[in-house]
Amino acid sequence: MEPRTNLLNMHTDIVATGWVARLPRAWLPYLLLARLDRPIGTWLLFLPGLWGILLARPGTAETIRLVTLFAIGSLAMRAAGCVVNDLWDRDIDRKVVRTAGRPLASGALRPRHALTFLAVLLLAGLMVLLQLNRLCWVLGVSSLVLVGLYPLAKRVTWWPQLMMGFTFGFGAPMGYAAAAGRLDAAWVALYAAAILWDLGFDTIYAHQDREDDALVGVHSTARLFGDRTRPFLAVCYAAAVAVLGLAGWLAGLGVRFYPALVLPAALLARQVIALDINDPAGCLRQFRANREVGLAIGLAILAGWL
Repeated sequence: MEPRTNLLNMHTDIVATGWVARLPRAWLPYLLLARLDRPIGTWLLFLPGLWGILLARPGTAETIRLVTLFAIGSLAMRAAGCVVNDLWDRDIDRKVVRTAGRPLASGALRPRHALTFLAVLLLAGLMVLLQLNRLCWVLGVSSLVLVGLYPLAKRVTWWPQLMMGFTFGFGAPMGYAAAAGRLDAAWVALYAAAILWDLGFDTIYAHQDREDDALVGVHSTARLFGDRTRPFLAVCYAAAVAVLGLAGWLAGLGVRFYPALVLPAALLARQVIALDINDPAGCLRQFRANREVGLAIGLAILAGWL
């Protein structure tokens, strides 16, 4: 099978051109399986970890060390999560237009290849985890349960996006624990904010596949709320900003934090206003815009320490 030709000829969000096309041909299925052609997922996994590190306010050298480790870990664990997801979903993915070109669904890779790749990624994640404190070791091992169960959620509940929030948002408590070495109320509030944020943007993302998901029997909050997604999204995002404010207060951030939250709040409000659930390309753009939201939240936390 010629994966490059097939992927390019299909209607998909896979990006098999650009820098990935210049690498050795044999690497392409693995790069696409890890979603390295679409780094937005790595950003969305990394950014809550960045919030946690900044909120705990370690020294400058420790901040740089932890941010570097979390960047590497986010890349490895996001890729591992994609492998697990595609192993579970390969039969479903063949029936959905956007995902039919994924390497396991298309046959470009066999499951045994994916399992070997997964082992390498998990080893990389373990090497990062061992550089953190023992509290993070416990949290990191616990997160593997979420990584393994998340792909199953769409089969049994209308709220797989909430499960995704618990999984992707886990970087927030990990980052805080790595920098502060403790669990406290600020830790809880920050995790809640990350979950609510993820629930909102993943609902937007799920609208790309709403019709195909209905045909194959996959559940999602996009299907659950349908035309009522805009008010649901507004509630998720408003609650996320409010709980972020609470996390800042519990952590002792200064008054500059609160006006600085206006920027990410405005960016989230723009997503709510611009949302068109019948425009898959537009939904993908709104989903990707959350990188800027996450960075703006990080800047707000920094402003609170000034």
